[in-house]
Amino acid sequence: MNLQLKIFFVQGLSRKNISNSLKYLRMSVETPSQNSLISDFKNFKFSPLKLLDLKIETNRENYVRRFIKGVIFSHVNPTPLSSPKLVSFSEDVLKNILDLEPSVVENQEFIEFVTGNILIASSTPVAHRYGGHQFGVWASQLGDGRAILLGEYINRKGERWELQLKGSGKTPYSRDGDGRAVLRSSIREFLCSEAMHYLGIPTTRAGTITISDDMVVRDPLYDGHPLLEPAAVVLRLAPSWFRIGSLEILSKYGEIEMLRDLINFIVQEHFPEIEKDDNMIPNLLQKIFRLTCDLVVKWQSVGFTHGVLNTDNMSLIGLTIDYGPFGFMEDYDMMYVPNHSDSEARYCYGRQTQIVLLNLLMLTKAVSPLLNQEQLEMVAKMLQSEAKYTDDKIIQVFSSKLGFDDSQPHLVETLLAMFKETKADFTMVFRELSETPLPLLTKPASKLWALKMLSKHKDYDSFIEKYKEELIKSGIGDNNRMERMCKINPCYVLRNWIGQQVIDRSTSGDYSEVNVLLKILKNPFSRQDEAEQRGYAGVPPSWSKSLCLSCSS
Repeated sequence: MNLQLKIFFVQGLSRKNISNSLKYLRMSVETPSQNSLISDFKNFKFSPLKLLDLKIETNRENYVRRFIKGVIFSHVNPTPLSSPKLVSFSEDVLKNILDLEPSVVENQEFIEFVTGNILIASSTPVAHRYGGHQFGVWASQLGDGRAILLGEYINRKGERWELQLKGSGKTPYSRDGDGRAVLRSSIREFLCSEAMHYLGIPTTRAGTITISDDMVVRDPLYDGHPLLEPAAVVLRLAPSWFRIGSLEILSKYGEIEMLRDLINFIVQEHFPEIEKDDNMIPNLLQKIFRLTCDLVVKWQSVGFTHGVLNTDNMSLIGLTIDYGPFGFMEDYDMMYVPNHSDSEARYCYGRQTQIVLLNLLMLTKAVSPLLNQEQLEMVAKMLQSEAKYTDDKIIQVFSSKLGFDDSQPHLVETLLAMFKETKADFTMVFRELSETPLPLLTKPASKLWALKMLSKHKDYDSFIEKYKEELIKSGIGDNNRMERMCKINPCYVLRNWIGQQVIDRSTSGDYSEVNVLLKILKNPFSRQDEAEQRGYAGVPPSWSKSLCLSCSS
């Protein structure tokens, strides 16, 4: 079939550098073979959008509406950007999620598509209405203010993925924003989404990042120093973008039948194993509680700190979503805060599990109109159990990071106490323990810079002796210990200073380091020459401690 184009004009554009006749292209497509990758982008096709079964606003005009009621989605088209260029792409996402040959990135139509300049015929672009508690306060209607869901794709493996463009223009939920994202925050989200995947942590994925000639105004630290920054768009993917706030807004405004419909949809599409009986909702909550608690434990295990852990940024299917001012803790500090705007350290590293449990309580309150008193009491007990489960699971996971199969609370607590007092580097202490034979741990060599710092603690020698004793009791040989530890303790994480170096290069038009860093982050558990040459496992530069991140993006 020849490529057929339907042209329609985008109204209301006033940019001087975009022609008044800027066009959207809707491309007719053919269904590809189920056994091969798609080499010609015109053959890429979305599946029917099941989300259309839910309430969608009939008003199709794209202007900001502060209060929308009675819907879960609004129709909206992306707003084009001028002269889009590819910054980077995830080969794994293209091949193994979207069934696309990586060569599609050489096709300008594909670049236009992932920037939001064209829509394929099977697209049904929508923005999601949700609310949320932000920094503990109900923030009313929020919604997808700069993210537009293009459609859903069912790949060769039968996996269902929703494709979303972040930074693709205003929506009815943009509030005071311009619907755009800038290059620096887009690079961070693109890289961290993929980095978390390769660390084995449930996450949304990122397929591409593109940049435009268009500029937007941002005040990076909200300190009265606005800058012009290039607009960028990230293609994000997830099995679902529903979050706690998706249910909260319906409950808050008494839209109980829609709340029930959305819960039924979530169970049907994402938790089909749950019986549709009187206890369906408590059983759903139990699943979400466990997925979410397992997620935050994995964050803790690599020092990841979500800087804006609001209920609108918490997935209902246990994924890490919405990468804003996140950070990987370097010097061990329970009060580590990656977000410059979090002046009260509400979302510091040491409070992440507490905040997650509080957000799960908000989830329970949201669905409470559909529960009877007995069920509410049952769910309250479940949440209490999850709190204990989370504490125990953290000890178990940290014991695994030391090479054990069973839980070692005394060793873990001693190690964390030493961390707290010495402020040794979190990632590299575990990595150096993983790579160093036991006899050499007693007096760490100078090249073991992180362990050297930890060894200054008065309890270090007794900790190492106890560590050796417990390994012998557990029948774990040294080579076995090091092998299993190297598989779960990374050499490389997306430290903020590493990301900043890449952003600085990219701002000058050199995107090569984005690709280099992506390649390194794809193999975080193996030493790599390119990473070592750049000092990514070395002592962080002194200027890294002065880096500030905010919600400005």
